[in-house]
Amino acid sequence: GVITTSSGIRWPGYLSFAEDIKFSDMPGGTLASWAALPNLAWIQIVLIVALLDNSVLAQDPAKAPGDVIPFFWVRYPDVEGFSGKEFKLNAERNNGR
Repeated sequence: GVITTSSGIRWPGYLSFAEDIKFSDMPGGTLASWAALPNLAWIQIVLIVALLDNSVLAQDPAKAPGDVIPFFWVRYPDVEGFSGKEFKLNAERNNGR
């Protein structure tokens, strides 16, 4: 976002019709762009994140912690050898994650 905005690439149109702010009016820096957002925009961002966190990406008590992937997605197929869940999780642990 910051690199794209700093290089001059902007969405056409308005960020806020009510406050007459265009996307091209937003500054390119991280802190400056945060400060330039209207308060209602921050409220909207917080509400969307809260909605996603509590409904769409909510943790199912029947699943392992962090397993929020839908039923049709197999993140770690349990296959013996180098492609199984245990191998991939150990690789992540070895990478310090």
